[in-house]
Amino acid sequence: MTVETKLPYDKDYITQFSNDKNEPDWMRDLRLQALEQADSLEMPTPDKTNITKWNFSHFKHDAAKGEKIASRDQLPEEILDFLDEEKDQENLLIQRNHTVAYEALAKELEDIGVIFTDIHTAMREHSDLVKRYYMKDAVSIDENRLTALHAALMNGGVFVYVPKNVQIEEPLQVIFWQEDPEASMFNHVLVVADDNSSLTYVENYFSQNREQETVANIVTEVIANNNAQISFGGVDNFAEGTTTYINRRGVTYRDARIEWALGQMNDGNTVSENVTHLVGENSWSNAKTVTVGRGKQSQNFTSKIVHFGKFTEGHILQHGVMKGSARSIFNGIGKIEHGASKSNAEQESRVLMLSEKARGDANPILLIDEDDVEAGHAASVGRVDPFQMYYLMSRGISRHEAERLVIHGFLAPVVNQLPIDSVKNQLRQVIERKVY
Repeated sequence: MTVETKLPYDKDYITQFSNDKNEPDWMRDLRLQALEQADSLEMPTPDKTNITKWNFSHFKHDAAKGEKIASRDQLPEEILDFLDEEKDQENLLIQRNHTVAYEALAKELEDIGVIFTDIHTAMREHSDLVKRYYMKDAVSIDENRLTALHAALMNGGVFVYVPKNVQIEEPLQVIFWQEDPEASMFNHVLVVADDNSSLTYVENYFSQNREQETVANIVTEVIANNNAQISFGGVDNFAEGTTTYINRRGVTYRDARIEWALGQMNDGNTVSENVTHLVGENSWSNAKTVTVGRGKQSQNFTSKIVHFGKFTEGHILQHGVMKGSARSIFNGIGKIEHGASKSNAEQESRVLMLSEKARGDANPILLIDEDDVEAGHAASVGRVDPFQMYYLMSRGISRHEAERLVIHGFLAPVVNQLPIDSVKNQLRQVIERKVY
C-alpha cells in the first residue's frame, strides 16, 4: 500500500463537520485553508525511514458517540493500569473515540480560572483564548502534508489553561481511548501555562485494533510563558493496526521550564517528533523517552531541542529496546542558534537489540551556530551481552524471564528519572505487558 495523493475527505465534508461541532468561524476557515494546502504539501521525510507504504489514508474519520462512564468497572483492565488504584482522581478526562465519556475538575481549580476540557468545548466557550495559541507558536499548518491534514480533520483532543500565578499540585490526566477499531484519532492537545504558573499534565493513548487498519495523527502544543513550569508525561500504547504520527512541540519563554517524560509503547508503525524551542533567556527543557519495539514494526523517534535564548539548557535522554524484527531510528538533535550564548545542549541515546533480526540506530546530532556554549553527546547501539544472559540462566532463570529482567534493567535508568510518579508506574505496567 502506497501513500495516496487523493485527499480522503473534501471541502463539503469539512464544512459540515465543523458546523456540526458548532465551531467558531475562524476554526472552520482554518480547516478549509489546511485542506487546500494539504493537496500540494509533501509528506514528512523522517531520517532513514521509508514511510511511503504506510497507511495514512485509509481510516474512518468520525465515530459513533462513546458512552458515558459511571465507574471504573466499565473500563478495560489495560486502561485501569493508567489510574491511581488508591483514590478516585478528581482532575481526569476520558475521551472515548471522539467524545468525552468522563470529565472532572476540582472545584477550587475551576473557581480560580483553570480550564481543563475537551477541545471542541474549548472552541465554543473560550474561542479567543484558543485562537491565540492554536497552531501558531509551536506547530504550523503548512509544515507538511500530515500537519495540514491534522488541521483539516481534527476530531478530538483537550485544552488546558492555567492562569497567571496559579500553581496546580495534583496532576491533570487525560485518557484517549480509541475504542472503535476503525476510527481515526486526529487529536489536538493544547496546554498553556501563563506567567508564573505551574502544572503537571499526563496523557495516555490506548487502542485494541490489532487487525483493522486506521490512523492516529496527533499534534500537541505546550506553551510555557514567562517563569512558568510544565511537567508533561505521556504513555502511548496504540495497537498494531494503528499507523501513528505524533508531533509534540514545546515553547518556553523567559525563565520557563518544560519537562517531558514519554513512554513510546506503540505496536504499529510510528513516527514521533518531540521538539522544544527555548525562546526566552534562562529557559530550560529536559526530554526523557523510553520505548520497546517488537514484532515487525518500524519506528522513527526524533527528540530535538533548539536554543534561541541566552543561558538556555537542553537535555535529551533516550533508551530503547528492540525485539523480534522491529526496526527503530533514534535521532537526538541539539541546535544552538546564533545569539544563544552561554547555552548548554546535552544528549544521550542508548539502544539494545535482543534478537538477530532487530535493528536500532542512534544518531546524535549537534548543530552549533554560537561560540560561547557547551554541548555534548553520547550514543550506543548493541546486542544483549550473552554472558549476562548465561549468568542469569545458569541460576535457574528461564530465557524469557532473563530477557524480561534485562529489558527492565536497561530501561530503569530512564524510567527511574522520570519526574512524574504516575507515569513511572504506568510505564512499568505497559513494559511488563510488552515483554511478557
